[in-house]
Amino acid sequence: MLGRTANGLYWMFRYFERAENIARLIDAGLRMSLTRSGTGDDDWDGVLQSAGVRETYDEGHSKLTSADAIDYLLRDRTNPSSVMSCVDYGRNNARMVRTALTRETWEATNEFWIELKALLSKRLKPAELPEAIDAIKHRAGLIRGAFHGSMLRNELYNFARIGTFIERADNTSRILDVKYYVLLPSVSAVGTSIDNIQWESILRSVSAHRSYSWAYDGEYRAMNIADFLILNGQMPRSLAYCYEKIVSELGYLAKDYGERLPAHDTADAIRKTLQTRAIKEIMDQGLHEFLEDFVTRNNQLGMEISDGYRFYV
Repeated sequence: MLGRTANGLYWMFRYFERAENIARLIDAGLRMSLTRSGTGDDDWDGVLQSAGVRETYDEGHSKLTSADAIDYLLRDRTNPSSVMSCVDYGRNNARMVRTALTRETWEATNEFWIELKALLSKRLKPAELPEAIDAIKHRAGLIRGAFHGSMLRNELYNFARIGTFIERADNTSRILDVKYYVLLPSVSAVGTSIDNIQWESILRSVSAHRSYSWAYDGEYRAMNIADFLILNGQMPRSLAYCYEKIVSELGYLAKDYGERLPAHDTADAIRKTLQTRAIKEIMDQGLHEFLEDFVTRNNQLGMEISDGYRFYV
């Protein structure tokens, strides 16, 4: 593991980012289910798959329903990746490193936990979900803002930022992959208005709807949207942007400690892939396959960081 303080900050920010990201994944599922006929229960299979919790969901549920899937992703404490579990884990890590946090960051963290406990004290009705998702995103943003605006730019800040962007890159790739699993009723819908609406839903779920229109004049095309969320270095939730930040923060650590570790080479290699691949090449070879490989390599980097810096801070 990382040194105690670095480990606490790294995982604190991974968990809070994951909580927000699970909320965004639910938002993507809700938006995309609106384009489908019927109950939409089957749509949530892809959402659970993308969240990596399909098998654990089956352990506690005899069938898949949208209501149960949403509740499992939001509130279920047996799901370690539920929003409630992630916020609880994040706050526990924050308590462990309380003396390394500014007062503003701790207060934002504690307020998130208190509000979420009240918000998710019972199963939410469908009409209550948009407000709950917005509250989760808002509170997670407040923690990031408090931390960014009040912390010293030292190695602890570096580890927290690395945790944020590894988790964010993982989420963006998973939200894009929901399109592969769920969205199209049939292959014949590719390129139709249904297809375009679903891609637009992807943008809205990552708060990129307006910024996409600035970059691409508002034309919803699958290749442009994939390019925006994978390769556009100006988009703060894109894979390329996340890896620019990860490599930068690892660079500061290398300078501080006077050595490079395997994590530096892995991060550099992933960034190079994102810098040299064209979106047409990615789409032609298979978006799903590209994203699967990316998630694997991103997870590998996370393990290398935890292992490589276990004696530090």
